Amino acid sequence: MKLPLNQSALQFIKYACVGVINTLVTFGVIILCKSILGLNPWLSNALGYICGIVNSFIWNKRWVFRTSGNYAREAIAFLSGAAVCYGVQLLTVWLLFNETGLRTWEYTLFSFTLSGYGIATVCGNIIYTVSYYIYNKLITFRS
Repeated sequence: MKLPLNQSALQFIKYACVGVINTLVTFGVIILCKSILGLNPWLSNALGYICGIVNSFIWNKRWVFRTSGNYAREAIAFLSGAAVCYGVQLLTVWLLFNETGLRTWEYTLFSFTLSGYGIATVCGNIIYTVSYYIYNKLITFRS
């Protein structure tokens, strides 16, 4: 189903909002588990990311893409897409940092330092977000 441009833009904005909510859920669970419940930091991190991905899947299925498809198929596709797009993100960061001048780039303003690695990471995260949105739109939650 092809959406008009304004509906596609709204869908991407919703997707970005889910990403912000997902980040808050992930970090909230990590903080709850580690700092309040006193769990092992690695376990807390894993639980945070598990809760974040479940949260993200539900919001994307119900609110962003509004599908009534098979939960199991969509969940497997969603997890597969996360892995594929994370690989693309890592490759982007690696290529930008190692194959461009970013390896030696650094800019400091007051006490804040912006490094080439930081720039490569931001670019990689943008690539991840856009590619995962496209993947989910075309594969996971296709109508």
